[in-house]
Amino acid sequence: MTAGADRNRFWRLDRHPRGNDFAAAFTLQSGAIPSPAANEVLIANEYLSLDAGTRLWMSPRTDTYQPPLPLGSGMRGLVLGRIVQSQLPGYPAGALVRAFGAWADYSCVDPLMSGLFVLDEKVSDVRQHLGALGMNGWTAYAGITEVGRTRPGETVLVSAAAGATGMLAAQIARVMGCRVIGLAGGERKCAFLREQLRLDAAVDYKSPRLAAQLDEFAGGIDVYFDNVGGPLLDEILPRMAHYGRIVVSGLLAAYSSERPMAPQRFDQVLMRRLTISGLFSPDFMSRGPAMTQILRRWLESGLLQMPLEVTDGLDQVLGAYRRLFEGGNIGKVLVRLTR
Repeated sequence: MTAGADRNRFWRLDRHPRGNDFAAAFTLQSGAIPSPAANEVLIANEYLSLDAGTRLWMSPRTDTYQPPLPLGSGMRGLVLGRIVQSQLPGYPAGALVRAFGAWADYSCVDPLMSGLFVLDEKVSDVRQHLGALGMNGWTAYAGITEVGRTRPGETVLVSAAAGATGMLAAQIARVMGCRVIGLAGGERKCAFLREQLRLDAAVDYKSPRLAAQLDEFAGGIDVYFDNVGGPLLDEILPRMAHYGRIVVSGLLAAYSSERPMAPQRFDQVLMRRLTISGLFSPDFMSRGPAMTQILRRWLESGLLQMPLEVTDGLDQVLGAYRRLFEGGNIGKVLVRLTR
């Protein structure tokens, strides 16, 4: 451990956030550095991955893919760091790892519950193990190729296409030879999609001309990779192609809402004979290494891009996290820890 590092700072969930007011829901605490029990490791966190889906963990809802975090407990999320103590064979001290750990200086985890992975340090940027080579990449790849059953030449629409998962889904569809349209908020993001990612088109969902722009693709959207849900989904449903597929990867519009949102144009599922499927990255975590090989080849050959937005300091986590919901980021949002 670093000399003098005899305390562990961590973010504690004290109450359920209202909207995006995370500062009123969390406090930064300090306690003893945890000691790993049998079959556990202690990780000195170097980067925290900030992901919009973790917003559900802060709510009192019990109908999501995992139970809510109890009030008074430390916030959890994906971390990248090095093992500093190990009680687990095959996970030696010094190994670079990724796991579901704590928004903290240190994470004490077991491999089964945390998805602990020893990482290849020979990649060009190890931080991509939290982006293109991690669960964002796996979700995008499985969602486009398997759940969406996307075929070359089809038209693919991706919402939140300037976010980490969305931009990977859009680029994977482009690599497959599809016509790809990105939905994003604001001209800065749309310009990024057109000029940097070379998508065929980009649509600003904040524009008063949203409906008119989407009408250009009406009846021709074969696959919709949805990270947002909410009212935007109602705009897309009547414009899907017959027998189109909708891949539900995220529900950004609903994460901060106390009431789930139902689509008003659900009738179009019948009228257009659509298929709607949800996906969740742990469902295919066992195949992560195989998908990582493909994604790494594309990333290092330049076929994929994943910009990283890095904020320094554990004390800055809440501000960086809030930007996910206010549309302030392009690419993967990380917090770098310093001691």
